[in-house]
Amino acid sequence: MNGRDLLILFLAMGAVTYLPRMLPLVMLSRRQLPAWLGEWLEMIPVAILSALIAPALLTQSAPRMIVLGKPELWAALPTLLFALKTRSLAGTVLVGMLCYWGLRFLLHL
Repeated sequence: MNGRDLLILFLAMGAVTYLPRMLPLVMLSRRQLPAWLGEWLEMIPVAILSALIAPALLTQSAPRMIVLGKPELWAALPTLLFALKTRSLAGTVLVGMLCYWGLRFLLHL
């Protein structure tokens, strides 16, 4: 693969990445969305984050089964309470790390 082909490949990858994000913004930026659609769109980040985090907190890998004694789950509970009470991202990250490290230390994992 020569330099010209590589440049075309990079530009094509950039376009494929950028266009699906840009087009809805451009097409919908001047339109008034229905209230129900706006409320529905607001829930998408929460649903995606839950789908990414729940398996890590509640299951172990092979074979996939629910485990309620994982340190990740027990560290997430006080972290969630702290996040809901303070709304501080930096504080939440710090509390989560300290809880996780503390549990790992206490359980000798």
